[in-house]
Amino acid sequence: SLIIQERHHLMKVNADFDGFIEHTKKVSSTCLVNFDRNKYSVPASFANRRVSLHVYPDKLEFIGEGQKIAEHQRIFLSNHDVPGKVLYDWQHYLLVAQRKPGAIRNGAPFQTMPESFKHLQSILVQRDRGDKEMVEVLSLVLHHSEEDVEKAVEMALEVNKPSKQHVINCLHRILNPAPPEPVPVITELKLMNEPTSDTSRYDNLRGNRHAH
Repeated sequence: SLIIQERHHLMKVNADFDGFIEHTKKVSSTCLVNFDRNKYSVPASFANRRVSLHVYPDKLEFIGEGQKIAEHQRIFLSNHDVPGKVLYDWQHYLLVAQRKPGAIRNGAPFQTMPESFKHLQSILVQRDRGDKEMVEVLSLVLHHSEEDVEKAVEMALEVNKPSKQHVINCLHRILNPAPPEPVPVITELKLMNEPTSDTSRYDNLRGNRHAH
């Protein structure tokens, strides 16, 4: 039993062990961190600052100001003759887009947006101040999940002229679904077959009782 208890203890220790290699990294002016010849994005607010990099076998976590600010799948390059890759998260560049809405047109990070976002962008950029409107749509993910915003964008695209306001209205319906319609209650019940009076039944009962 002692051996079994020791095994259970070791299993718990291994499960709780958070093994990683830590590095201190300088973030570039383009919000990228170099590691193993690849580059990974972090939020724009950390540009030109130092962050902590936690290296796991399958992922990289970036820590800034005492909390996780980004996470990327770790990329391995077996061929050293091949140039390194750049992994963007478009949300990391929202601050840049808010300052310069035109950056979403040709900016490489925004090529990683969901297809529905790209579709909406292709429509909005044809309008006056369309870039700014699109950035305001993208900024909804700062307060809501990307999944909910994406659903709202897809719903808005079903109409002929999608807009920021359409997206906001759709998002509101997703977050606050209408209550189900109450089940109608029938206040007046009617019998399908009215019972018929049969007094002979009582006469038969009386006859049986008097017979005893």
